[in-house]
Amino acid sequence: MKLTRRGEAGFEIPLVEIDGTLYDASAVGDFTPEFWTANGPRKLKELADEGKLTPVELAETVRYGSPVASASAVICIGQNYAAHAAESGAEPPKQPIVFLKTPNTIAGPHDEVTIARGSEKTDWEVELGIVIGSRAAYCASAEEAAEHIGGYVLANDLSERDFQLEASGGQWSKGKCSPGYMPLGPWIVTAEDLDTSDLNLRSWVNGEPRQDSRTSDMIFNCAEIVYDLSQYMQLEPGDIISTGTPEGVALSGRFAYLTPGDVVELEIDGLGRQRQTYHAWGK
Repeated sequence: MKLTRRGEAGFEIPLVEIDGTLYDASAVGDFTPEFWTANGPRKLKELADEGKLTPVELAETVRYGSPVASASAVICIGQNYAAHAAESGAEPPKQPIVFLKTPNTIAGPHDEVTIARGSEKTDWEVELGIVIGSRAAYCASAEEAAEHIGGYVLANDLSERDFQLEASGGQWSKGKCSPGYMPLGPWIVTAEDLDTSDLNLRSWVNGEPRQDSRTSDMIFNCAEIVYDLSQYMQLEPGDIISTGTPEGVALSGRFAYLTPGDVVELEIDGLGRQRQTYHAWGK
């Protein structure tokens, strides 16, 4: 099952794709935390089986919004690929590194991105995102934690490296929270419909390859991340966890940081593709 939201910003329609057919999902409401609390995917499947969902056809030109309508938290994991930790000049972590983004960083997968005011080091990061499907606290095991995963989504954890590392005060969130710095989508795939153990992640800048890795290289897998986080915070339905990026970012020193006019594309097997154009703040 794929969950997507299409339409102009602020007027998106929730849609579900089941067995290749796209339906209007408005009968169960938008893809908010309440959708997950009420077991929305199960309700959509039941309605589809009963013939109570309306099929729709949309032109590809209709905008994709974030498939996450709202979230109480956007939680990120740092240096979760050994090669990326190395290019950042760090040893692979022994426990997940955690930082937070604000919910207003969430944007559609193809929306234009405004580079933060004063930024000279905005960086791309293709990442596998987890959508929490049910409340998780103090999970007893990774297996139990996996039961709280509602789905997966393609994410671009955009980062301003000077803000993150030089003006940080010792933590990373200053470099992560500029509005629109977390494009999501184009769709969520429900957890039972995607094996995330060995997916290919790729990114390009102006058509030139940057990242090309596999989720099998993650230091901590999705269930292990949810288990670890649940020991320190209560994860709520609809929360987003971005699970880290592989090597091939500008922080490595091998590539230039993003500037106005640049185009970034990202892709993960089964989770679709993003394309963003970048422009200057205040323009």
